[in-house]
Amino acid sequence: MAGLYVHIPFCKKRCAYCDFFSTTLLERRKAYVEAVLQEIAERKREADTIRTIYLGGGTPSTLDAADIKRILEAIDAPEAEEVTMELNPGDATMEYLLALRAAGVNRLSIGIQSFDDRLLRTIGRRHNTAQAIEAVQMAQEAGFENLSIDLIYALPGQTMAQWEADIETALGLQVQHISCYGLMYEEGTALTKRLEDGEIKATDEETENAMYDRLCEQLKAAGFRHYEVSNFALPGYEAKHNSSYWDGTPYIGIGAGAHSYLPPVRSWNPNDMEAYIAGVMARSLQRESETLTETDIYNERIMLGLRTSKGIVGPFPIQSRSIIERILRDGLLKKQDGRIVATQQGLHILNRIIEDLMI
Repeated sequence: MAGLYVHIPFCKKRCAYCDFFSTTLLERRKAYVEAVLQEIAERKREADTIRTIYLGGGTPSTLDAADIKRILEAIDAPEAEEVTMELNPGDATMEYLLALRAAGVNRLSIGIQSFDDRLLRTIGRRHNTAQAIEAVQMAQEAGFENLSIDLIYALPGQTMAQWEADIETALGLQVQHISCYGLMYEEGTALTKRLEDGEIKATDEETENAMYDRLCEQLKAAGFRHYEVSNFALPGYEAKHNSSYWDGTPYIGIGAGAHSYLPPVRSWNPNDMEAYIAGVMARSLQRESETLTETDIYNERIMLGLRTSKGIVGPFPIQSRSIIERILRDGLLKKQDGRIVATQQGLHILNRIIEDLMI
């Protein structure tokens, strides 16, 4: 069983905070799709059964529904339980959404980020609040019964009241899944340059932690299960594909910059669209790869496992046991059903805890 990820790098406009591999060269979409179809034909047999499919980006909704259909037909995985596609609210029309449903997409991840128009402009999003709400409602009318939305907190100038209002608006839309991320100022992004130039101010750590705690409280009260650091779902609607990244399930990555993991080997395609297209079409794509050692695999189990509500389970190396006991005493980890999981306080400094436990 494996997951299959397809990277669609195209964006009509680059968001100010994003450092994912993307391009605004929309005129190269057709050539890129042809390369993706070729790579799928060459690689999909690397997995005996494809359980989940995820079309991510970039902005997959910059592609025509006909091209989405061609990609899914090429994958040809009728056994796939979950077929997710990321959608920008500004691309949503009823005709497009119905075409996606007909093509086989059964789950949408809608990149809303905020329901405040000023904050959306600050981070360079190309949709507004009305479009975001309308996109969710249209998707529901089109028959999608598994919807996820993305939100970002600790945005420049965002108040606690604004964040609480965003959460309430999200809950009012009656979606099944919500992903929420604290804003990261990534090197080389337009937003980071504005921060360095003094045009905007980063949210302080205390406020960011308070926003996260408020998020957890409100979603828990609404019946959402907090199953991963940044992800919340109604029971039964946890993201199957993303969960495969966290539990070590093999996955195949298709497209420029996409990563694959077929234990113990991780490989990745070049982070260059033209090199990717040329390499695939010439049957000479150069992928880089690494074979994970036992230590690598252990460290990844710690790093990924502690992000989830399942936590981690032993055996642990001798040098880690005393560290675990100390962190347990500090109330940052706890024992639960024979496993070790992060407490709410521990989630605030999870990266530091993970670094302490790696060998």
